[in-house]
Amino acid sequence: MEHSLRDVAGGIAAAVAGVAVGDVVAALTRPDAAPILVVGTQVIDLTPTPVKEWAIAQFGTADKPILVGSVAAVTLVAAAAAGILARRHLWTAAGVFVALGAVAALAALLRPGAQFIDAIPSAATAVVAIAVLVLLHRGIGGRSRAAGPVTAGDGTTRRTLLLSAAVILVAAGVETAARRIASRRTTPADVVLPIAKDVPRPLPEGVEARGITPFRTGNAEFYRVDTRLSLPTVDIDTWRLTIDGDVGRLVTLSFEDLAAMPLIERDITLTCVSNEVGGRYVGGARWLGVRLSDVLDRADIRRSSADQILSTDVAGMTISTPLSIALDGRDSMIAIGMNGEPLPREHGFPARLIVPGLYGFVGATKWITRMTLTTYARQNAYWTKRGWATDAPIKPSSRIDTPRPFETVRSGMVTVGGIAWAQDSGGVAAVEVSIDDAPWQTVTLGPTAGQDYWRQWFLRWKAAPGRHTIAARAVAANGSTQSATRATPFPDGSSGIQRVVVTVA
Repeated sequence: MEHSLRDVAGGIAAAVAGVAVGDVVAALTRPDAAPILVVGTQVIDLTPTPVKEWAIAQFGTADKPILVGSVAAVTLVAAAAAGILARRHLWTAAGVFVALGAVAALAALLRPGAQFIDAIPSAATAVVAIAVLVLLHRGIGGRSRAAGPVTAGDGTTRRTLLLSAAVILVAAGVETAARRIASRRTTPADVVLPIAKDVPRPLPEGVEARGITPFRTGNAEFYRVDTRLSLPTVDIDTWRLTIDGDVGRLVTLSFEDLAAMPLIERDITLTCVSNEVGGRYVGGARWLGVRLSDVLDRADIRRSSADQILSTDVAGMTISTPLSIALDGRDSMIAIGMNGEPLPREHGFPARLIVPGLYGFVGATKWITRMTLTTYARQNAYWTKRGWATDAPIKPSSRIDTPRPFETVRSGMVTVGGIAWAQDSGGVAAVEVSIDDAPWQTVTLGPTAGQDYWRQWFLRWKAAPGRHTIAARAVAANGSTQSATRATPFPDGSSGIQRVVVTVA
C-alpha cells in the first residue's frame, strides 16, 4: 500500500511538473499552445454537434472549465498509472509520458495555422515529466540499476512523498509564473479609446421591474460562447488586422490605424445561435467601432467576385459572413469598445466583428486579425464545415424573465415581463402574451433603442389561485410573428414559443 501511494505520488508529481514547464514555454511562445488547452481544443473540434449543443444546454458557460478539468483528470490518472508502472518498468512508464506528450503535440499541430513551434510546449512537458519520474524513482529514491525493490522500511516512501509534494509546490509556483509571463502584454485597462463623432442618443431608461432583464447588459454579465479554452492575450502594439483575398490591394491596419478612422457608436443586441428558446445567450450593449464598409473600402473591393468575408481570429478560428449582408447598409463594424470601455478580453480585445441581425457564429468574430474576401465555393469556415448554416439571420424571439418557471407567486396583481428581439426583421413592434391558452393579448413595451436592439415588455396580470401557463411571442416590424414551430439551434437557430408554468397561491 505504501509502495503504491509513493508511486502514484511520484507519477502525479512528474505530470504536474511537466505541465507547469510546458505552460511556461507556451507563455514565452504561444500561450494557447499549452498542452492541456490544445488537447481540450481538439476534443471540442472532434465532438459531434449534438453533443456540443447538449453540453452548452446542460452546463452553460461552465462547459469549458469542465472540459479542461476532464482533460487534466485523465492526464493525472494516466500519470498515476505510469508512477505505479515505474516501480518495475521505469522506461515503459516513461513511454506513457512520451505518448501523452505526442498526443498534445499532435493536437497543437492540427490546429489551423499551426507552426512547428506550437509543438515545443508539449515536447517540453514530456521531457520534464520523464526527468522528474526518473529522479523520484531512481535517483533520489535511492535505487541503482542493480538494486532490487525498495522496501517500505528503509524510509524511501516518506522521502519520496515529501519530494513529490515539494515538486508539486514548485510546479504551482512555475504555473503562476507562466500566467504572469502570458499576461505581460497590453491589457484593455491600458487602452484609451478615442471619442466617436457619430453617436446615437443616450440609451433611454429601461423598465425597472423586479426580475426583468436590464435594458443594457453590463460587460461582466454579457454572455460568452466560443470554442476558446483560454482567453487570448493579445499585444496591441503588434496586433494587426489584414484584409486580403480577392481585393484590389492588400491592407494591414494597426490598432492605432483603426482607432484613427471615423468611429461610430451603436446600440446592438447580439445573440448566440446556441441560444435555446427562453435561453440566456443574448445581450445588449453600446459598441464603438469603425464601419466595416470603411475598412473594406481601403482594400478596394469594387471589382471583387467574393461572396463571403472569411474572418480569422488570432488562434486561427474562422467565421464566414455573407458579404452582401455585411454591406447592405446595416451598422456592421469592427468594434473596439463596449459600453464605454475597451473590449474586455473575453469579448474580443482588441477588436471584433459585429454584423447586426446575424447570429454570432456568422457575424461576430472575436479577436479578429484577418478578413479574407473569397467565395463559399473556394473556402469554408469552421462552422460551415460542420454543417451549420451560411446565412443565419436572427429569428424573432421573446423571453419570459418573470415569473420564473415553476415559481410560486401570490394571488393578485403579478408582473409578467421579459425581453424580445427581432434584429433582422425591423425590430420588435409588439409582444403578445397568452395565459392558459387564452387569446393573445398585446402587452406594454419598454423604450426603443432602434431595430438592432431588444425591447423590454411587461403585463400586469390579475392572478387567481391555481396552476397557470404563460406564453409569450414577439411580433416584428416587418409583420412576421415569432414562429411556434419548435426547432433546435442546429443548423440556423432555435425557434418555438416559450411557455412557463407557475403556481399562484
